[in-house]
Amino acid sequence: MMKKYKILEKLHYNSVFAVVRGQTKKEAVKISEAASKGGIKNIEVTFTTPEAEKAINKLNSIENDLIVGAGTVLDAVTARIAIINGAQFIVSPNFELEIAEICNLYNIPYMPGCGTVTEITEAVKKGVDVVKIFPGNVLGPGFIKSIHGPLPNINMMPSGGVTLENIDKWIQAGAWGLGIGGLLTRNFSGNNYNVITDNAINIVNKIKKG
Repeated sequence: MMKKYKILEKLHYNSVFAVVRGQTKKEAVKISEAASKGGIKNIEVTFTTPEAEKAINKLNSIENDLIVGAGTVLDAVTARIAIINGAQFIVSPNFELEIAEICNLYNIPYMPGCGTVTEITEAVKKGVDVVKIFPGNVLGPGFIKSIHGPLPNINMMPSGGVTLENIDKWIQAGAWGLGIGGLLTRNFSGNNYNVITDNAINIVNKIKKG
């Protein structure tokens, strides 16, 4: 079990997750590299990206300190494909027991999307260490604060709806980490990957200020 907790420790230390949705495998890799240059080291390559598993494999072959995982994983087969290609964590929009089981088998963190107390407690019972609060723009920072009342030990990470204006609110509410997608790629088009690096720098600086 030490493998999983070492990964979780690094993910928590890095704090922010780049949710990467590339139009191609190559674009996903370049977006990830640009985010890394800006200081974001947790990379979640979503399976809405064509050949996402190849992008994960490619990123893992690069000599750097990235923690690369897979997002939008909807079934255990996809989870296993991601893990075999080097995914160090698995993220889903919802909780799936079979994904939890395959992740437990491979000693890999599983972060499913949950939006109710029942969903959260059921996920934790099945070995989930971090719950993705999704959709974050609907639930809001207050949701984490409310859950931490009766369940103070639950680790929660919002995804969707995290902005520069509310990052501090999520942190103050007790967010374990932050999943950031649209904010990272704001104003990105064509090959201007420097925009992503600049966005990443702004995000990291905002988080440091808390």
